[in-house]
Amino acid sequence: MRLSKLMIPGLAFAAAAGLSLVAAGFAVTAVERSTESGVRQALDGGGYTWAEVTADGLQVLLEGTAPDEATRFSVKSLVGTVVDAARIVDGMEVPPADGLAPPRFSAEILRNDGGISIIGLIPAGSGRAALVEELESLAGPENVADFLETAKYGIPEGWPEAMDFAVEALKLLPRAKISVAAGEVSVTAISGSEEAKAQLEEQLGRSAPPGLRLALDIAAPRPVITPFTLRFLLDGNGAEFDACSAESEDSRDRILAAARMAGLQGEADCVIGMGVPSPNWARAAELSIAGLAELGGGSVTIANADITLVAAEGTPDARFDHVVGELEGALPRVFALHAVLPVPEAQDAGGVPEFTATLSPEGQVQLRGRLSDAALRKVADSYAKARFGSGNVHTAARVAANLPADWPVRVLAGLEALSYLQRGAVTVTPGNVELRGMSYRRDAPAEIARFLSAKLGEAETYGLDIIYEKPPEPKDKPLPPELCEAQLASAQSEGKITFEPGSATIAADSAGTMDRIAEILGRCGPVRLEIQGHTDSQGREAMNQTLSQARAQSVLNELRARRVVTSTFAAKGYGESTPIADNGTEEGREANRRIEFKLIRPAASAESPEGSTGEETPGEEAADGSEDAQETTEQ
Repeated sequence: MRLSKLMIPGLAFAAAAGLSLVAAGFAVTAVERSTESGVRQALDGGGYTWAEVTADGLQVLLEGTAPDEATRFSVKSLVGTVVDAARIVDGMEVPPADGLAPPRFSAEILRNDGGISIIGLIPAGSGRAALVEELESLAGPENVADFLETAKYGIPEGWPEAMDFAVEALKLLPRAKISVAAGEVSVTAISGSEEAKAQLEEQLGRSAPPGLRLALDIAAPRPVITPFTLRFLLDGNGAEFDACSAESEDSRDRILAAARMAGLQGEADCVIGMGVPSPNWARAAELSIAGLAELGGGSVTIANADITLVAAEGTPDARFDHVVGELEGALPRVFALHAVLPVPEAQDAGGVPEFTATLSPEGQVQLRGRLSDAALRKVADSYAKARFGSGNVHTAARVAANLPADWPVRVLAGLEALSYLQRGAVTVTPGNVELRGMSYRRDAPAEIARFLSAKLGEAETYGLDIIYEKPPEPKDKPLPPELCEAQLASAQSEGKITFEPGSATIAADSAGTMDRIAEILGRCGPVRLEIQGHTDSQGREAMNQTLSQARAQSVLNELRARRVVTSTFAAKGYGESTPIADNGTEEGREANRRIEFKLIRPAASAESPEGSTGEETPGEEAADGSEDAQETTEQ
């Protein structure tokens, strides 16, 4: 049967189509393999070995789990340099992100005469209403500005203690800024004096809970000096200040420079304070000191704007007149000069009249010499008894006639000046009041000079010869914190604290060591201390951490049982995290099993073990120890 002429072209066309399809299939496979190979090489070169690539015709499917969105984008960008970006099908996954990290909670509390304001972010559920109510009890409801915001996150460790301490500190500080964070408090405040500053720092340091990082910045304002006084003396023995006041560092430097040009040797200083009567104080002091140096001796006293220049006895009249005239013309306006050229005192048959009062180191006072009348004798006796104690005064002064009219003022001023000293004597004559003795206060000469300048007046002269001695240490003075820490280490080096194997029970043979430690802490006074537990590296890390904490707590409990005040102590375990020796040897492991007593210091710059609440320097020599928590035969 013959084929139709139409079927032959059809069969030929079908065969050609089949051959084309087969050829196209081979071509597509070749393209896909080439694409996969090129993309895989690019991914491997970029370090993205986790990404899988599959070519499906012209499309390129990317699969795998990317670490984050940024990496996922980087992979797509890299593949886009090999093939057209439109051909890329992104099948990569990114693991879900962890929950948002909690914010850093903090608060700022400001207090001044106008009231209290508080601003910041605090955890919800931390007692905001109670906090504001407590602040209102301090300043009044109408004087508290609440700008707090809250966030629903867990209360971080150390937050309640820090906020409670901040409120307690605020009760002591009428003007302050307190910054609070979890486990941290920073206090910036102003005190009334250096003494008040020291007292506040001690109170706040004592009341701070163990583990709290406390930073204190308490400033003491410059004192108000009244009268604003300077007293400079020049004689054959040299030059010296009895008192020196200045309103600024520059003023102090100028006055001291003028004094050194006049012959001052050695160390000297001026009290910087408020109350200067004129901005030209330093200039007036420079001119007055220079004038005294030109006279060759004597004293110059400036009390506020009154200047008293007393020349040395025997100064030539011509030199005195020249210096005084020049000084009067050069002094700044406001300052008034009173110049005195002493003349030899006239003596009668009874000699120069004199009154003396002596103060012994035991506090006994004797009054001798001349008084103008019986009333003054009674007043002087009563005045001295009021100052020094009624049982410590013996009066043996006699009544004499023809004494100066200002004799009572000079006698009582001399007794008052004597009360500034621990021992000494005051001598009153018609031309002078002389005070000699010793004081435990460095600023006593300056205070006495200001007092006598105010009481005696500008025309009167006085002399001061006062030495300073360091006050004796009280017999029951507590050990300084650093010495306390050192003695604790010394005691533990003589007897190591040991525990029952695998437990937190202190071994019986460590009782003597605990007694010595308790005795030392009894002499230390209030000190912020961290009792640290450490282990070696044998056993599981979690078990070592738990046991070190339990052993540190056991030591704290033993101290409490020995009636040691431990309100400022904290117990903390560090496990195996801070070794001081090689855990590969038995000697090293024994050294690493220890208990340490460390001061909790406020300085934030010092290093500390991981997680420490204090700022101890790691790597210090261990002085005591404890056995490790082990899962070996040592347990």
